[in-house]
Amino acid sequence: MNFLKKIFFGFVIIIAIPLIATLFISKEVNYEKSIVINAPLETVWNNVNSLSAMDTWCPWNDYDPNMKKEMTGVDGTVGAMESWESDVEQVGKGSQTLANIQAPYLIETDLKFYTPYESEAKAYIKLAEEINGVKVTWGFNSKMPYPFNLMKLWMNMGEMMDNDWNTGLNKLKVLCEMQH
Repeated sequence: MNFLKKIFFGFVIIIAIPLIATLFISKEVNYEKSIVINAPLETVWNNVNSLSAMDTWCPWNDYDPNMKKEMTGVDGTVGAMESWESDVEQVGKGSQTLANIQAPYLIETDLKFYTPYESEAKAYIKLAEEINGVKVTWGFNSKMPYPFNLMKLWMNMGEMMDNDWNTGLNKLKVLCEMQH
């Protein structure tokens, strides 16, 4: 009987320590990536100022060029929404809604993912004029619910996102510089 108590308390401790530690781990998830594009601000803005414009350089289209998409509202205005659905896990099912537009420097969207994991995020694209072109910063902010924020201890958001975001930003750069 004493042996079973020790096993039980050992098991409780193994479960309790990570759950308690998770209380002290931030739930915030923030990621952003920047690139400088050698093109006028207007050219870059025209390639990020609507959902259809962003769709031309979206890196996730490469995973499933046949995904189902639906647009509602007036694209390029607050409230416009694009929904997508794909059987490819990297794409999944979700929607993106234009939430804030401050031409020609900022566009913000609300993202909702339904599959493969349910989550929400606020995404943004910021433009800033520089001497050698336009700095484009693409990012998002989200929260991981408790106790899933424990995954932040061994999950590197940069490693997970870098490939897709570099692909998208480089496609945007080529597109804008070709139009210039």
